[in-house]
Amino acid sequence: MKVLLLLLLAGAPPEAYLYWIQPCAKETAEQSGCEAADRELAQWALEAWQEAGEGRFTMAKAAAENKARIRIYWAAGPAGMYGETRPILVEGKPGAEVYVLPNLSQLGPEIEAAGREDRLFRHAVVYLTSLHETGHALGLNHTAAFDDIMYFFGFGGDVLEYFSRYRRKLALRADIRNHPGLSPADQARLIGKYMR
Repeated sequence: MKVLLLLLLAGAPPEAYLYWIQPCAKETAEQSGCEAADRELAQWALEAWQEAGEGRFTMAKAAAENKARIRIYWAAGPAGMYGETRPILVEGKPGAEVYVLPNLSQLGPEIEAAGREDRLFRHAVVYLTSLHETGHALGLNHTAAFDDIMYFFGFGGDVLEYFSRYRRKLALRADIRNHPGLSPADQARLIGKYMR
């Protein structure tokens, strides 16, 4: 029976995720601090997970928000909060509402100052937050390993350095696509979750 199940799973098509990313319209920008190009950062985060999954699942844009299993919103929230992910069901399949808080002024004086002085630092924070929260959308939990994108700041550590070490890899905003920000352990957990 076990062998039959494995054979059936081996031939199964990859898991399909439709996603939707909220446009950063004027009202949304005023409330959340998002920028129009932040949508691209969120999309790059989803693409990074898809690549790390090595074909075990696919990501594609949904035609409508209500069809998307992963929905990314730009939000404002309590001081010190980077993002949040809430589970939802979409046509009987698990999905998530992902809330990314792009306003660095809410994240403490060090993070705010670094983002104000360096646009690439700001982009790095928004990208890595999108990457972390969409990791939750894919079913990954927090870790205590500082190298992981799924690291939980509640365990302590130098949060400014967490973002700065990634920022140092970038010369241009487009370099984010070449530096996915995932540790080998992040990828291993992802692949373990989506074994075929």
